[in-house]
Amino acid sequence: MTGLPLIMVAPNGARRTKADHPALPMTVSEIVETAEACWKAGADAIHAHVRDETGRHALDADLYRQLIGALAQRVPQMVVQVSTEAVGIYSAPEQMQLVRTLQPRAISAAIRELVPDAASEAEAARFYGWCRQQQIHVQHILYDDADVARLGDLMARQVIPAGQPSVIYVLGRYSANQQSEPGDLDAFLRAATDLPQSPDWMVCAFGRSETDCLEAAMRAGGKVRVGFENSLWNADGNLAASNEERVAEIAARAHLLGLG
Repeated sequence: MTGLPLIMVAPNGARRTKADHPALPMTVSEIVETAEACWKAGADAIHAHVRDETGRHALDADLYRQLIGALAQRVPQMVVQVSTEAVGIYSAPEQMQLVRTLQPRAISAAIRELVPDAASEAEAARFYGWCRQQQIHVQHILYDDADVARLGDLMARQVIPAGQPSVIYVLGRYSANQQSEPGDLDAFLRAATDLPQSPDWMVCAFGRSETDCLEAAMRAGGKVRVGFENSLWNADGNLAASNEERVAEIAARAHLLGLG
């Protein structure tokens, strides 16, 4: 994986269940079915979360192996990005151990979780360096402009290896009811001008303005992550029937912009 795809689907996340939407995939087989439908609708990659038998978020290497293997059989062209999200359950050492055990092609990881303070930097540096050696693509999750500045500092001090960083800007993460707006992107883009190298960047957004936010990102030269992890609504305000419907709407916007 040499760069981020234009459209990545995040079909379930760590928190929502079928009580939020009956089409939200939770089992390995459901995720695979959704991934294939989203591939056909225009997604080149999947941001993957797995759930245990109770439906709880799990950083479980065996479950991830099952999912990655099944996806390789059904949609071999689709990049699989493994989530390391803590969700208040897992520690940074547990998150890093998952990656060392699984050795996936790509992961997402929040610097707030893996490098929360100065005391954690030495172990984080070993982990990020190991990922570089293993050619594991790391996408850094950034929640605000301060996180962008922190990424630059960590790179300058070689806690995170030098080179073009891969990032995802989480728009409106701390806004009321998690309703993102296109203008939320501006602070990230301003902060990124101070990074040592322009990042390969992606955006995800919450709520009913997800489509408009993702279109704004594509217009600004970014890539996008779409799906039920972040939003359940189409641009017209109606509840989407499925993840693939959300992907199709974003793929159509990308086509109108001459992308993809």
